[in-house]
Amino acid sequence: MVFLIQNTQNRDAKAVHLKLDELIYGVHGARNSLIDLENLSDQELEVLQQQFERLRKRRDAQPQTRQTP
Repeated sequence: MVFLIQNTQNRDAKAVHLKLDELIYGVHGARNSLIDLENLSDQELEVLQQQFERLRKRRDAQPQTRQTP
């Protein structure tokens, strides 16, 4: 039973990764290097996480501008 549940979860995770890869590939300006990032080493993932943390901090430091719909 555990094997069946784990297999189902692995299939679901793989499907989500493939969908995300498709979205990354299809969005102009997105970094295609993020496709298949689940295959990166732990060290490479840590570097990527630090990059996103720096981007978030930079965004948070910018003055907020109100966008109208």
